[in-house]
Amino acid sequence: MFMSNNKYMKDDKKTDDLVERIAQRVLDKLEGLTPSEHIPELDCQHLKTGCINCGLCIIKKPATVDHIVKNGASRIGANPGINGDFDKELASMIDHTILKPDATREELIQVCEEAKKYHFATVCVNSSNIALVARQLRGSGVKPIAVVGFPLGAATTHAKVFEAKEAIHDGAQEIDMVINIGALKSREYQVVHDDIKQVVDAARPHKVKVIIETAQLTCEEKVEACVLAKTAGAAFVKTSTGFGGGGATVEDIELMRKVVGADMEIKASGGIRTKEDAKAMIEAGANRIGASASVAIVTGSTGKQKTKY
Repeated sequence: MFMSNNKYMKDDKKTDDLVERIAQRVLDKLEGLTPSEHIPELDCQHLKTGCINCGLCIIKKPATVDHIVKNGASRIGANPGINGDFDKELASMIDHTILKPDATREELIQVCEEAKKYHFATVCVNSSNIALVARQLRGSGVKPIAVVGFPLGAATTHAKVFEAKEAIHDGAQEIDMVINIGALKSREYQVVHDDIKQVVDAARPHKVKVIIETAQLTCEEKVEACVLAKTAGAAFVKTSTGFGGGGATVEDIELMRKVVGADMEIKASGGIRTKEDAKAMIEAGANRIGASASVAIVTGSTGKQKTKY
């Protein structure tokens, strides 16, 4: 159910077996069954890539932009600051993002103007800003999207559901919610599942992305989080908020793709600053990318942006 031999993953039968067994344990617990076997801990050393969660592997596996598109990328996400020449096809795959807590009205409007000018797919903002952004983007073809339970994921399910409904009422066309990390670590799978499912149900027919905050999880917990997001009906799993002490790695994307297969999308976010970073993430299996450097991603420049994703 959760395994997929696809173009993104290396052949690693040991990892495949562990992922499948972890997934089955989660499903058994959701059904009230007691797992009948002990499952060895899955850590990144089980992956053939040899990840040690150093956070520095994001620059591996460079490829061409054409290769990114041909391998199934649908969007790439980035933050404000596009200048000069740009790759129009790549820009059309970007979720243009401003989530910093001190974002001003002027900055939000600037982001919307950039999104319209460069034909980005979406603008992603905190829910309190979605009404303004939706007005600015009306008729442009650029979707406004909102984060929910951001950035900690520690709000009650009722609060997340209310926030999602209000954001959609104000014009959001996608929702990025943060998982209940503490419940996941406590192996309260039903709590995590229901938290996601209620937001998914509240957001219908709009897509929900589940942010699992990979930097705070073991590899085993990453598998569990992906299984729960898929079982609850989410459209995406997403690596990071960008505020949780770490970001996306190629190894995390490969593992997530291995778990969810080809029928669920993945968004890599956090620490992605160049076109090469984006290439590596999408080559590993990401469908979208959240970043903090639109200039670097779209124009191939080396300039850095201060806006935090």
